[in-house]
Amino acid sequence: MDNKTIIDGLLNGDENIHQQFFFEDCRPLFTSIIASVFPYHVEYEEFVNELYIYLMEDDAARLKQFGGRSSIYQWLKTLVLRFALRARKRGIMIDMAPKDNLYNRNKEVPSGDEPSNHAKMDLELLLSKMGNERQTYVIRRHIIDGIDERTIADELGVKVSNLYNIKKRAIKALSEVALTDIQQYGKTSK
Repeated sequence: MDNKTIIDGLLNGDENIHQQFFFEDCRPLFTSIIASVFPYHVEYEEFVNELYIYLMEDDAARLKQFGGRSSIYQWLKTLVLRFALRARKRGIMIDMAPKDNLYNRNKEVPSGDEPSNHAKMDLELLLSKMGNERQTYVIRRHIIDGIDERTIADELGVKVSNLYNIKKRAIKALSEVALTDIQQYGKTSK
């Protein structure tokens, strides 16, 4: 893809160009920047999501600044490096694999034959398979405990807008885990 195709596709919301550009073409560049800027693990998808929001702010003003005097990748390298340094300084990207458990997993799930207890145990099993501590924390605190987004954002030290993105990815990840679990259950029950 040439520079104009990429810029036009991103400005027009072309999902194929978005996926190709951010998740394939730029992955080595962004992974290298993430590794060199952040002294902790940052999830690639979260980084790209925050970068995309940054690029599209103010009617995509930053993206429209690309003048074509260099390749889009060279231009983006400088922009993304500056973005990552500011993100680290402001704490936008936090450690995705904290050393301590964010949520007390020792909470008792009552035993018994009540359907709600089985549902809680099933949900806990699915959450344990997700693998992303922060996403499971958000689901537990918001969906199970009923805590509002602002409180959870404060607990995590992120903006509420960032929490919405985390929650969206968490629900998507939970759905994928549940579908995988259902597929595996179907294979073993035959």
